[in-house]
Amino acid sequence: MSNHQKRLSVPNSWPVERKTATFTVKAGAGPHGEAGVPLLVLLRDVLGYVNSKKEARYALNQGAVLVNGDAVSDERRPIGMFDIVAFPERDEYYRVFPDEGGRLALTPIDGDAADSRLGKIVRKTQVPGGDFQLTLHDGTNVRIADADAYATKDSLVVDNEDKAIVAHFVYEEGALVTAVDGQHAGRIGEITEIVVTQGSGANTIHVEGDDGVFETVEDYVVVIDENFTGGDAQGTSEQSSGDSREEGNE
Repeated sequence: MSNHQKRLSVPNSWPVERKTATFTVKAGAGPHGEAGVPLLVLLRDVLGYVNSKKEARYALNQGAVLVNGDAVSDERRPIGMFDIVAFPERDEYYRVFPDEGGRLALTPIDGDAADSRLGKIVRKTQVPGGDFQLTLHDGTNVRIADADAYATKDSLVVDNEDKAIVAHFVYEEGALVTAVDGQHAGRIGEITEIVVTQGSGANTIHVEGDDGVFETVEDYVVVIDENFTGGDAQGTSEQSSGDSREEGNE
């Protein structure tokens, strides 16, 4: 398997320019699957805090970068939707949030908000002992005693340190959601109708936002609350000149 990643074939969610160079860094193993963006891309191409892989490794070895509350030493660590990226020495904190078009962007947040992160429930299973386990979109597992209170497609706010549930947002009509995939990715609004499709087809929802009404597949949305809508996202418009570097020259 190749250790290189061509820019033209990166997922649409990656905030990189595709025609400025041939290669970019390849994501390592970790959460978020293939959609995860290597941490180096955020540090170099989005924030401009480093100019090369060598500089990124130095900063990470100093414990200067936290992801979901933990110091990260691997510049290829995948970063994905709703992760918290923190720079304590700079007193800077960001939430990874989809912008219009589905690209992942960094939304500045307060330090207090960096202690927990949002996760969409994708699976609920019973584990030995009788308790239930919730699996979130990023692979995080949360043990619960009351299984009836939670359902797939709901969202949780989970404490980064002990994985305690801080908040619970129910997937239902009237819920505030953001689209994270599809042609409406990045749009935010309230669910006005959930249309159940008979058979194997995906359910669809109607969402009303400030910019009008749109329809999308329910798997493409995540329930949020108003605390997740503020701030100015830093997307591709703020990419540094490091975006034009070849992977081999890092």
